[in-house]
Amino acid sequence: TLPSASASFMQVQVGAASLRAKARAALAASLKTELPSNRPKLDAIFLALRGKKIGFEKVLAMIDEMVENLKAEQTEDDQKKEYCNGQFDQSDDKRKQLELSIKDSETAIDDMDSSIKTLTEEIAALEAGIKKLDQAVAEATEMRKSDNVEYKELMASDTAAKEVLAFAKNRLNQFYNPKLFKAPPKRELSAQGRIEASISGTEPPTTTPGGIANTGITALLQLSAARDAPAPPPETWDAYAKKSEESTGVIAMIDLLIKDLDKEMTEATTQEKEDQADYEAMMRESAEKRAADSKALTEKGAAKADMEAEKQAREEGKAASTKEHMATMKYIASLHAECDWLLQYFDVRKEARTGEIESIVKAKAVLSGADYSLVQTRAHRFLRGSA
Repeated sequence: TLPSASASFMQVQVGAASLRAKARAALAASLKTELPSNRPKLDAIFLALRGKKIGFEKVLAMIDEMVENLKAEQTEDDQKKEYCNGQFDQSDDKRKQLELSIKDSETAIDDMDSSIKTLTEEIAALEAGIKKLDQAVAEATEMRKSDNVEYKELMASDTAAKEVLAFAKNRLNQFYNPKLFKAPPKRELSAQGRIEASISGTEPPTTTPGGIANTGITALLQLSAARDAPAPPPETWDAYAKKSEESTGVIAMIDLLIKDLDKEMTEATTQEKEDQADYEAMMRESAEKRAADSKALTEKGAAKADMEAEKQAREEGKAASTKEHMATMKYIASLHAECDWLLQYFDVRKEARTGEIESIVKAKAVLSGADYSLVQTRAHRFLRGSA
């Protein structure tokens, strides 16, 4: 006999309930590795499998939707991981570049400080050298003027002395060697003097020359009173004044004195020329050195100004790099806040999703065997086997 309709319906119900139980068992495995965000969806599927009103088609649709969601979540995590790693690499490279730039700026600023200090010292040394050189030139000029005044005084004194000696020698020759006597040049009368002479028959009286012993020599009177006066004539002058043989010795002595004066004047003139040449050479060398030092002073001043401007630019660049470095570090901190948890649990979350998908796919495979015709066929086969 064939089983009744109620018996077949009961068998189908028992088969469906068994499939739901197997599907729940398969999903239960995913609860061990489930992600908190997916718990509500799993609970919904469990409720659908526990109930009898929702058919397998809808449950399978819920399972497919959950699988797609899990895959989408994993794709999002993959993209976020790639983004985080890329941002960490870029930010770290930028951080290193900025730190290197800051370090280079600090090194450059230190070098510039040292160079500026050296230039400042060199400028101060050049200024002191120029000041010292100007002082030496002023002192040398004053000394040259003083030496020149002494030279002119000496020449004037010796010239006056020679004139006195020559006058004395000529006077001696007038009395003792008339042939060697040099008469004074004939006085030229003026037009008025010639008229007076023609009227009176005699020349006008000669004016006393004045000067030293009415000789007309006045040079010695203008010299310093500190210089020694000529030596007085020998006390025995009167004794040999009338003796021509003794006059020769006096004249020789005058010639010797004149010779000494000539020698002194020659040496003084030579020394004056040498001193003047040395002074002119010193002035020339001093002028060249001052020009060179002034040029160096200008160049070093310009170099110092350029160095200070470059230092300021470096300091501004360092400040900008420091500010950017701070912003970069702040961004890296925000990346850590955004990405650390994901990167730390990425593998765990991926494994959990993989486990969930495998469990859900198994549950779907179980439920896929719950096709009504397939169940009915299996029920008929079971009944036939019982008959």
